[in-house]
Amino acid sequence: MKQDLFQAPDYYQIDDLLTDEHKLVRNATRDWVKRCVSPIIEEHAQRAEFPMQIIDGLAEIGAFGPYIPEKYGGAGLDQISYGLIMQEIERGDSGIRSTASVQSSLVMYPIWKYGTEEQRKKYLPKLASGEWIGCFGLTEPNHGSNPSGMETKYKDMGDHYLLNGAKMWISNAPFAQIAVVWAKNEEGRIHGLIVERGMDGFSTPETHNKWSLRASATGELIFDNVKVPKENLLPNKSGLGAPLGCLDSARYGIAWGAIGAAMDCYDIALRYSKERTQFGKPIGQFQLQQKKLAEMITEITKAQLLTWRLGVLRNEGRATSAQISMAKRNNVAMAIAIAREARQILGGMGITGEYSIMRHSMNLESVITYEGTHDIHLLITGLDITGLNAFK
Repeated sequence: MKQDLFQAPDYYQIDDLLTDEHKLVRNATRDWVKRCVSPIIEEHAQRAEFPMQIIDGLAEIGAFGPYIPEKYGGAGLDQISYGLIMQEIERGDSGIRSTASVQSSLVMYPIWKYGTEEQRKKYLPKLASGEWIGCFGLTEPNHGSNPSGMETKYKDMGDHYLLNGAKMWISNAPFAQIAVVWAKNEEGRIHGLIVERGMDGFSTPETHNKWSLRASATGELIFDNVKVPKENLLPNKSGLGAPLGCLDSARYGIAWGAIGAAMDCYDIALRYSKERTQFGKPIGQFQLQQKKLAEMITEITKAQLLTWRLGVLRNEGRATSAQISMAKRNNVAMAIAIAREARQILGGMGITGEYSIMRHSMNLESVITYEGTHDIHLLITGLDITGLNAFK
């Protein structure tokens, strides 16, 4: 098994901005990733297989609904703690962070915020403990960046709803016990429905042949005249703003998570540059390699400050969707660029599974697309600063 030698960079002493609880939460997650993710992740990625054995560990470190109140099984932590957990998990693997992000922000969050008290008590404790895994159905075969065009619909049949349609690119779908599904009613209004595995007409075929997020389970959600009990409707928010509120939480977690992937690539490249010799000296002594490394740590530091400030605003209830979009877009692009440069420092070794850089690079190609593409987030910022809508 591969030894995890990771040392986190903190060039601007950002740890001084964190509370003791923040550091305790982060360090516990970091230690768990070193013990339980790093030794097995390359093998699972090569086999394109999600490591089911880590679900209990994710629950134990509080990765499922960290900010959900304790009375529903969550850890009751703040938003910076949530971000730090996502950072450390993605340092291990983006696909594992995807599982935790979906569970927390796209399944538990809408049930907590938009659901009834009965729904909260029924579902949240099981999701927090990892007994149940959930997924989030918004993207469709014909509707990605334009979710308002969704074709999945449900009809009121008197004593139940009848759901028809399909979703795709759904993390956790192949093994999820429940799905929070977004569909239009007969008036065209978007609502959330909790669909449970075992309901007739509900299937979750797995997506294969991925070159990215290979250690994450991805699938489709197919609804063929699925009878959904009326008590499974999320009643407290409707319209496109409901799923977008969930995406705000998930995108915030991704902004932190991408830093973890970037830190891992930087740490490996820095260590390699000191150990690998060419022309009689460590390659880290050459100017071009120092340029790469100096630019990496600069961009990581900027991203750390961006997300810390965003976390403060989230804690205060003042962060806007546009601010979250900026952080998600910036940090994922930063991480991809660092993965590419780190791979070059390692030369041919950078493409092998002996190091995690190429896996991070492939994973980040998905992260830069899902939960709002790189270009869509750019236009969200453009709309926010100009007041002019490029989407219409």
